[in-house]
Amino acid sequence: MAPRHVVPMSTSHAARGVCVLGTEVFLDTRRSTPRGAVSFDVHATPAVTVHMIHSPTTKPSLDARWPLDPDIEVVVTIDVTSRTVDDNQVKISYYDREGHELAVAWLYLTCVEVSLDVDWSRSGRVKSKGKDKDKAKWTWGPDGQGAVLLVNCDRDSPGTGGTDSGQADIRTPADLQDMSVMLLRTEGPRAIFAEYPVVLHVPESDADKVRVFHAVGGDAYPLYKPVLGPDKLSYVLDHAGHGDSTFYVEGLAFPDRGFTGLVSFSASLLEVPHKDSPGTPIFTDTVVFRVAPWIMMPNTQQPLEVFVCSIKQGPDSNEAFLEGLRALLRKANCKLTVCSEQDSRSDRWIQDELEFGYVEAPHKTFPVVFDSPRNRGLKDFAFKKILGPDFGYVTREPPGKSVTSLDSFGNLDVSPPVTVRGKEYPLGRILIGSPLPWMAGRRMCRAVRDFLFAQTVQAPLEVYSEWLSVGHVDEFLTFVPALDRKGFRLLLASPNACYKLFKEKQQQGHGEATQFIGLKGSEQKSIDEILADESLRSDNRHVQRCIDWNRDLLKQELGLSEQDIVDIPQLFILTNSRADALFPDMVNMLVLGRHLGIPKPFGPVVGGRCCLEQRVRELLEPLGLSCTFIDDFFSYHLLSGDVHCGTNVRRKPFAFKWWHVVP
Repeated sequence: MAPRHVVPMSTSHAARGVCVLGTEVFLDTRRSTPRGAVSFDVHATPAVTVHMIHSPTTKPSLDARWPLDPDIEVVVTIDVTSRTVDDNQVKISYYDREGHELAVAWLYLTCVEVSLDVDWSRSGRVKSKGKDKDKAKWTWGPDGQGAVLLVNCDRDSPGTGGTDSGQADIRTPADLQDMSVMLLRTEGPRAIFAEYPVVLHVPESDADKVRVFHAVGGDAYPLYKPVLGPDKLSYVLDHAGHGDSTFYVEGLAFPDRGFTGLVSFSASLLEVPHKDSPGTPIFTDTVVFRVAPWIMMPNTQQPLEVFVCSIKQGPDSNEAFLEGLRALLRKANCKLTVCSEQDSRSDRWIQDELEFGYVEAPHKTFPVVFDSPRNRGLKDFAFKKILGPDFGYVTREPPGKSVTSLDSFGNLDVSPPVTVRGKEYPLGRILIGSPLPWMAGRRMCRAVRDFLFAQTVQAPLEVYSEWLSVGHVDEFLTFVPALDRKGFRLLLASPNACYKLFKEKQQQGHGEATQFIGLKGSEQKSIDEILADESLRSDNRHVQRCIDWNRDLLKQELGLSEQDIVDIPQLFILTNSRADALFPDMVNMLVLGRHLGIPKPFGPVVGGRCCLEQRVRELLEPLGLSCTFIDDFFSYHLLSGDVHCGTNVRRKPFAFKWWHVVP
């Protein structure tokens, strides 16, 4: 609660003061009460409204005089800005028992306007705040209020080494579009502001999260003066009383461990008793911003651009893979961006290196690439080739630079929007692959996990992926769009479904049909041999139990039923107690709307068709999906990855506004 503005009254001399439009001024009448006084009355000029605060039983006498009761308080407000200094007067007269006037106390008031305003309604425009609204609170939900701030993490300024937030100046007008406007309105006699300065300030705890620029100069040659930020907590406004002063606010930090994302700014009117005094606030107006979170997009969002690396040299060249990918993208009518071998430094695993997301404010939305700490050949690709105008960049590095395979972003996914036990997740839930909760093992680094949890709007969920050699969630699950039910299906790799299919084909007399496998080379095994391999069956019983543990968790935490899950035939083999896909991992697919790019499994051919491909078509095509099988055997699968691992997709942001989420 803001401190009360109290003005002491005196019968020996007139008091002078300043009040802010519409705010209460409490008059301290007790110090000026003359000896023998038992009552008083109050009169004021027309612009002043007098309020008497008293107990229900306290009433004035017939002549409107009030008893000198210590519980009675006199409060005045003014709702018209002064045109001249001291143009409002308040007179308090004191009376003895006989009704004689003993003394008079005068107060001369100058009313000014001081108002700090932001886009509290989230309309994209700054409007004057209603008196019934609390600018110092930020609330979630469709009926919520509070301004939004973007982290200025793109690079609009040519020639700068990093993101625009790293620059302490504004080098291009385009940079202003990434900032939020804050208006400081000061109205009143200009002379009064020389005596009562207005200061804009930010708490020390927030100062390193934001930077504020003041627009000064004319329209022809505007200048943007940095006035608040990591090295400056306050700024005294020059030329107060001239109307609106425009400030541009940029975020410097995303929500993270120890930072909720909320930042506040205040404008205070100071009373300065003498020139060496720092001044004390007689009025403070505070506004709050929330820094926009980084948001991931699920496979159900429209694809805009597919990224892939070109590997031209050697036996594991992906030239044939690229041809298959181009054919798929022609069907999906989607843009393809090929990262050169020089730019990737022969690192083909672009899914592992980065994740595309976005940030949004009511006035602006732009994509932001999250660069993983894996730091292999593609380490500099996102920073050097993707960061640019209206394309932001963020990264998180663990202390000591120690990373594991689980720090790669193939180990990061997000569900489509879901409702779980009545609670809505309109932006889906992030999935992070981890060891079982009660076990030690490889785990995504705390720096990344803390960042993801701090974004709040996609409520991360840790699933069990550490049973895999590589350890990524995209090796056993993915989401595809569907025209019915929840609008999607969860696809899970399923050894049981594969054994069931192979058993069917064996019973139909196709036991000699062969499966092309190749963990260490390109060898073949017949259906009969696979079904008779007890060691392989034991491996897959273990794998199925691991997937079933996740199945139950995902059903519970995503609000799914069995009808929302599709089992995709897949076999695995254990190496040093961890699992690898025995043949190209079909859930490790590229999802482009209704078009799916699926690793070609080279399964047993029955009736002229790969029975694995045929079964997947039977499962997915009734959902309105189109299956394209792409040969990634030598270029990706034998290197412990598949189609999804070797591609990445930038997608269209959600239409749903993240600030409408109810966490």
